[in-house]
Amino acid sequence: MDTVYDFEALQINGKPVALSKFKGKVMLIVNTASACGFTPQFAGLEELHQSYGKKGLAVLGFPCNQFGAQEAGSNGEIAEFCQLNYGVTFPMMAKIDVNGPEAHPLYRWLAAEAPGLLGSKSIKWNFTKFLVGKDGSVLKRYAPTDTPASLAEDIETALAA
Repeated sequence: MDTVYDFEALQINGKPVALSKFKGKVMLIVNTASACGFTPQFAGLEELHQSYGKKGLAVLGFPCNQFGAQEAGSNGEIAEFCQLNYGVTFPMMAKIDVNGPEAHPLYRWLAAEAPGLLGSKSIKWNFTKFLVGKDGSVLKRYAPTDTPASLAEDIETALAA
């Protein structure tokens, strides 16, 4: 696989979506969890979506229960939580694994394209973020501690490219 557009995912409602649907957009792909210390980042992700969505940014949330069992709910419960607590309107995908033998192919590719500290290919925790350029290549990987607001300059640069 050469670009993010070669992958597809299931939306949180169970319907498949080809990521080629987002061709020409900058994408921010984030593995999320509803019961994590970083969960309030949903608000910041929604702010990015509201601020830059019309300019060509697509924020995509991928719930994952691999870190401290912090996303134990069903896809329906996750969708309801995100909407009620954070007003999330950006696309949320169905719950996936991001590490291990059952890791979603997209996440295997993202981690290989933008390794973490010391070249690690695994995702370390919830709210690891990947910025993907308009050409479908990975521009940068961000740690869970990087707030959505701190990504604004990189997003603006990618949108201007």
